[in-house]
Amino acid sequence: MAEPDAHILVVDDDERIRQLLQKFLIRNGFLVTAARDAAHARRILRGLDFDMIVLDVMMPGEDGVSLTRGIRETSTTPIMLLTARGETDDRIKGFEAGADDYLPKPFEPKELLLRMAAILRRMPDPPRDASAPKLLTLGLIRYDIERGEMWQGEDQIRLTATESQLMRIFSARPGEALTRTELVEELGRDKGQAQERAVDVQITRLRRKIESDPKQPRYLQTVRGAGYMLAPD
Repeated sequence: MAEPDAHILVVDDDERIRQLLQKFLIRNGFLVTAARDAAHARRILRGLDFDMIVLDVMMPGEDGVSLTRGIRETSTTPIMLLTARGETDDRIKGFEAGADDYLPKPFEPKELLLRMAAILRRMPDPPRDASAPKLLTLGLIRYDIERGEMWQGEDQIRLTATESQLMRIFSARPGEALTRTELVEELGRDKGQAQERAVDVQITRLRRKIESDPKQPRYLQTVRGAGYMLAPD
């Protein structure tokens, strides 16, 4: 049911709901990044573009309606609001802020999918920026930024959901070192040494797919004291 390569940002302060939504959407074919609050979402949005944002309204700090209003100042990315408050006045506030749809909790997961699919079908194709690079070259490997696809010759290299997210993050900031903490946050994971070690494992796996010698990486480099950097040709 998901649009090909549709990348969704899920924003919810409830860790259990956030993880359930992330796993459910991934199972249904979406690429998913998660944020724990509005401030976290704003940091992620500075470096990544999304096809849709699924956003909880009731959050500590900045709420979902305020975040929607802020996003609308610079972006037309469709926004689906989720909230336990389904009163008419609350829905109106959400729509006035720029939301595309509004789904009260609790909801049927299938209804969420149907509403998301309907919104994505209505979205026009994004304008093409002729000045922006569409393809990164990593030796014999080609990475199509728009499609999120990696190729070697005529063979497509299959990426896991996390590997796809990492490539989107790195390709948005080529030549820039990203710390493990930044990568954990942009992947939508909770902070901690365990998650940073998990990033190291994912980097190792990704190197096996793009490097001729993963032990001496040329393109996905380790920057001592700073983190990791994608260095395309």
